[in-house]
Amino acid sequence: MALLELRHVETYYGESHILFDLSLDVSRGEIVCLLGRNGAGKTTTIRSIMGLTPPRAGQVRFRDQDVAGLPPFRIARLGLGFVPEDRRIFANLTVHENLEVARKTWDDGTRRAWTEERVFDLFPILRERRHQLGGTLSGGQQQMLTIARTLMGDPEILLLDEPSEGLAPLVVEALREQLVRLKASGLTLVLAEQNVRFVSELGDRAYILEKGMVRYEGTMTAFLADEQARQAYLAV
Repeated sequence: MALLELRHVETYYGESHILFDLSLDVSRGEIVCLLGRNGAGKTTTIRSIMGLTPPRAGQVRFRDQDVAGLPPFRIARLGLGFVPEDRRIFANLTVHENLEVARKTWDDGTRRAWTEERVFDLFPILRERRHQLGGTLSGGQQQMLTIARTLMGDPEILLLDEPSEGLAPLVVEALREQLVRLKASGLTLVLAEQNVRFVSELGDRAYILEKGMVRYEGTMTAFLADEQARQAYLAV
């Protein structure tokens, strides 16, 4: 049984129909990549999962519970963590304070909780910047802080929206290594990305979205070998 399932999801922004009969599965411990051009529906898929843009029809099932329609804070408490593209750190709080306000204060006793020291082990630069204001960090450091802050809520699935966007190549490479370590820790990840090169060595499976519909589904290995699919759905 999949850890996360979307079944026949229909999502709108006002009267604009964005996702059409969208279905996908995410199994425990894997990295699933949502690929597609700008406007394909990747971000809306993530927002539909988190309840930020609730589907008008269909199901979003997490651990076999339909969470569609629940408020985002309840979805987060169930074990879904969201890393937005625009980061949304608290610029006037220190790194430590950003982490502290996100720290999980409830515990079901089933998982090893994320602590400040544990996220510092994953992102050592944040330990060095512990007392620095979030707004004075570099773009790459802010992205690390956003991920670290989300981890403090102890998610079972981490949803990342365009995590490599706007980052320098060396920072992107470091981020990839950190995501590999997160997977090795047992975390399940869903990445909405345009940067195929970034996810090519990360993903277990790929879904290609176009105009709010799934156009391709397969292993990352099969996708990378399918030049026709890449040209049809991702080439600019």
